[in-house]
Amino acid sequence: MNAMTITLTIDRAGRLVLPKPVRDELQLSAGDSLELESSEDQIVLRPVRGTATLRKKQGVWVMRTGKPLSAKVVNETIRKVRNERGHIDVSSLRTPRRRAEKTS
Repeated sequence: MNAMTITLTIDRAGRLVLPKPVRDELQLSAGDSLELESSEDQIVLRPVRGTATLRKKQGVWVMRTGKPLSAKVVNETIRKVRNERGHIDVSSLRTPRRRAEKTS
């Protein structure tokens, strides 16, 4: 990221808004945490990384890891969770379909 100098204004509630190009570059979105370090006359903000966060999205809990998961990983995880809950693994019950033999 290129160095950027910009003047921000703190509102009455003590909030400030990070410019969209900064949020995009650092992959920040609403609800993300920042670490604040202050010394003498400087303030440094750093994104807190390394922990996956859970968020409720349209009524469903979603884990944000920063990387998309493949369909294979998702399906394997669903299978493992269902097995842990005592559900039958339907994929293990499937057998190849055989054509019915005609008898004359």
